[in-house]
Amino acid sequence: MADVAFLGLGVMGYPMAGHLAKNGHTVTVYNRTASKAEKWAADYEGRTADTPAAAASGKEIVFCCVGNDDDLREVVLGENGALSTMKEGSVFVDHTTASAEVARELYAAAKEKGIAFVDAPVSGGESGAVNGVLTVMCGGDEPDFERARPVMESYGRSVRRVGEAGSGQLAKMVNQICIGGLVQALSEGIHFAQKAEIDVGIVLDIITKGAAGSWQMENRGATMNEGKFDFGFAVDLMRKDLDICLTEARRNGASLPVTALVDQFYADIQKDGGGRWDTSSLIKRLK
Repeated sequence: MADVAFLGLGVMGYPMAGHLAKNGHTVTVYNRTASKAEKWAADYEGRTADTPAAAASGKEIVFCCVGNDDDLREVVLGENGALSTMKEGSVFVDHTTASAEVARELYAAAKEKGIAFVDAPVSGGESGAVNGVLTVMCGGDEPDFERARPVMESYGRSVRRVGEAGSGQLAKMVNQICIGGLVQALSEGIHFAQKAEIDVGIVLDIITKGAAGSWQMENRGATMNEGKFDFGFAVDLMRKDLDICLTEARRNGASLPVTALVDQFYADIQKDGGGRWDTSSLIKRLK
């Protein structure tokens, strides 16, 4: 069992940190809103800290799941950042969906202090975090990944190293690119079935078992047909992720025409007040 810290108790971080505690690890948490950290500590009999530095002090592994590149730099490199108190030989594991650029930057900064850094964005949404069945895509040095992997398996059903620093973030970009295209295609398929006045539920049940089947169809098809979107992964967050994808594509020369189009479709949803709706709300544009 490890003595660890978890920085950031949002929709994903709160249950992830909880799984660490339930699996017997000693967990100290930090959250920008202190009341949330106190609630977590009451729920899981853990400890709280006032700053990232205080939470990370002396810990074997420090986990993090915050909002974006700037938030990540603040909790890692800021005046009260985690690297200022982490001990040599410890590991920082970042679960934020961020850029590959910031992952490489923080990997280098940590290495200068004798600290390991693993970028480890996750997929599976809030339900995956709550149920402890996330997919974790990791970048970094293999020995460092292997040290952290057994602890990450507290909430990860599949925990894999993709490659060097930044590779985990690049894999998450591939994940988001694929999801965007799948949700738009599913939206058009359901919309077509509705206009054709056939039973959408029966159609989805049939084709889910064939070549068109996907996680999105199985988990979002019925709610899309019913027009329910007040749950799941928010459009605002998806746009943040797609912006990361498109920025990286401009850097590496990848052509992402469908991703760019779907990003604009999500912008339409935001304009209609759906920024907090689930990403499956793309179908709303077609009505």
